[in-house]
Amino acid sequence: MDEPAAPDGDGGLVRVRLDLSYDGTDFKGWAKQPGLRTVQGLVEDALAKQPPGREVPGSVVVAGRTDTGVHATGQVLHFDVVPTDPAAPGRLPVDERGIPDLTRMAHRWNRILPPDVRITGAQVVPPEFDARFSALRRHYRYQVSDAPWGADPLRRRDTLAWNRPLDVDALNAASRELVGLNDFAAYCKPREGATTIRELQRFTWTRVEDNLLVADVSADAFCHSMVRSLVGTLLMTGDGRRSDSFPAELLASQTRTTAVAPPHGLTLRAIDYPPNDELAARKNQTRATRTLR
Repeated sequence: MDEPAAPDGDGGLVRVRLDLSYDGTDFKGWAKQPGLRTVQGLVEDALAKQPPGREVPGSVVVAGRTDTGVHATGQVLHFDVVPTDPAAPGRLPVDERGIPDLTRMAHRWNRILPPDVRITGAQVVPPEFDARFSALRRHYRYQVSDAPWGADPLRRRDTLAWNRPLDVDALNAASRELVGLNDFAAYCKPREGATTIRELQRFTWTRVEDNLLVADVSADAFCHSMVRSLVGTLLMTGDGRRSDSFPAELLASQTRTTAVAPPHGLTLRAIDYPPNDELAARKNQTRATRTLR
């Protein structure tokens, strides 16, 4: 499913990109699972009911699978479709590639989807585009309230209530020591055959309101549970239970942390991609095995 579509205009497939936003509270994560409510399952069901080509798209390819309870405002996926003959009658006019107006299609898909998942953008992309492997970096945000009464009731679905005061300067000092290309085995749930080497490009904390803090975390890619493990460990530094040096010492030790922040405070905010003429090169680079040498 991760191979590019055949070039359009030559009897091949056409690649479509969708941008998504969803409240992850009532989903069992992104990935489709029998009998469970997942984002992928609902999106693929909407595409099947209103296909944008002659055939129903197969399984979609997503930029990053989110866990149960994790939200997104900038998720990206792609799929390939068999174009409709421009001369054939249809419910929507199609362009010279055999693809209907995707803005109108997105409106139809959103009428099928429940209100906790929205398609915010739809476009035809080059066949070299890959939602997962073409990504340059991913941006996450984690929200925490250190108010003594907990999170604001209107933010309870996307903000962690932390019952200890947090020191932003201590959080940022410890976070800076983790930025760069490192083996994040201490902060990743292990998967057989998968590398834990990642380039953490940003990890900053900001107090945006009296009792509300946000952690902005960006990397070329994240391994399983990495953001929540980073946040969970840093929170213990921010409230004084761990030293500023502890997160970096844990990184060096490669001892798996047990401090994993709950999922509901985490949101996938955005994903960056290179210009079209650099998509193929980026995908090849991403697929290559990572090392620290």
